[in-house]
Amino acid sequence: MSHIRSRFDKPPDELVVKYTSSLHFDWRLYSYDIRGSIAHARMLAKQSIITTDEEHNIEQGLAEIAGEIEKGEFNFKPEQEDIHMAVEARLFEIIGDVAGKLHTGRSRNDQVALDFRLYIKEAISETLTGIRMIQTTLIKIAEDNKTVIMPGYTHLQLAQPVLLAHHLLAYFEMFERDYGRFKDCYKRSDVLPLGSGSLAGVTFNTDREFLAEELGFSEVSRNSMDAVSDRDFAIEYISAAGICMMHLSRLAEEIILWSSAEFKFIELDDAYSTGSSLMPQKKNPDVAELGRGKTGRIYGNLMAMLTTMKGLPLTYNRDLQEDKERVFDTVDTLVPSLKVFAGMLDTLKFKPENMKNALDRGFILATDLADYLVCRGEAFRNAHGIIAKLVNYAAKNNKTLDELSLDEYRQFSPLFDTDINNITVESSVAARNVIGGTSPEQVYKSLKRAKEIACNTQ
Repeated sequence: MSHIRSRFDKPPDELVVKYTSSLHFDWRLYSYDIRGSIAHARMLAKQSIITTDEEHNIEQGLAEIAGEIEKGEFNFKPEQEDIHMAVEARLFEIIGDVAGKLHTGRSRNDQVALDFRLYIKEAISETLTGIRMIQTTLIKIAEDNKTVIMPGYTHLQLAQPVLLAHHLLAYFEMFERDYGRFKDCYKRSDVLPLGSGSLAGVTFNTDREFLAEELGFSEVSRNSMDAVSDRDFAIEYISAAGICMMHLSRLAEEIILWSSAEFKFIELDDAYSTGSSLMPQKKNPDVAELGRGKTGRIYGNLMAMLTTMKGLPLTYNRDLQEDKERVFDTVDTLVPSLKVFAGMLDTLKFKPENMKNALDRGFILATDLADYLVCRGEAFRNAHGIIAKLVNYAAKNNKTLDELSLDEYRQFSPLFDTDINNITVESSVAARNVIGGTSPEQVYKSLKRAKEIACNTQ
């Protein structure tokens, strides 16, 4: 706008205009910018800094601009630098010089900080909804498969039997921690910066508490210099998003593995699979693979934001223009990922028979046999060594543990008796009846708790 260039004798270079413009991406903040301006105008009228008639004209003009943007009729001009100047320039065209009074007691520095915080708060709410969606889906499929036993793994090697529901609820817990992180991030985003001016506050008798109430903020910033230069809330959102996407990526990896011919634990729905341009038999887990791949985008956004902020002196610096695209891209990556993963999970077909067959491989009851000896007086370390030798013997003789005779067992310890036949995958799962364990009783309790949590949106 012309008054911004009044200090200078010549216009900016054309390349500078293109280089410094953020309008092509920060136009997304238009609704928050207009909302903040309306609240500011109302405050100015309440404090008799502008007249009621002037406030009405400003508010009507801003409402008209909002309608033009929503209808796709607004003419965005790159030379206007950003959404704030674009809205203000259009307001001058609609209501004339009265528009110039709107910026009384306000800087673009606290204006953009306000818009960005309003955006982040809304993005957090949408993210929380997405997390609850995927948690609810996990609960549903855990309940539908709560008696299914599957192999548990460490180092991607067969380890111990667990309930499938227990495995799925592990991801519920991960996403619950994510939920808590975003809720916590909301608290620090929920601080009103408007009224801080450029950096030192304003000379007018403004009412910041009124602004906070109008705009739905729970508190007002306490230091004007910090308020206009702080982007911790944006970094915190991206950080929480990075952790959440990491959890999605781990889930994606298991979906990819489980859908492979080597595992055959699940079958992906056709709606969440793709084919091959060459091999007609292929059913590829591309949705899961993309989720795994997109995780890196968010990691990159976090590093970009931390790098942007690390050397900035107080207060506002133009470097901060780089924050919007990083956050927009993070929100645009995380929220759809949560939604599409919920749909993909909801349509999975589990194959319990294949899980059961996998339990017969890898001597998965070895730990239970060691515990058997401990219950008969053997020290655990000794029992561990005995079962290790027993497994080695069975492997060399190409036998499973249940194919060994009692005499063969007794070659390794006289404590073995006929009741070793009572050790099964079912008994193994049932025996782990401790808080957080995989026994049916504990898993049913965990399901009940998970449902109670998922119903709570506070």
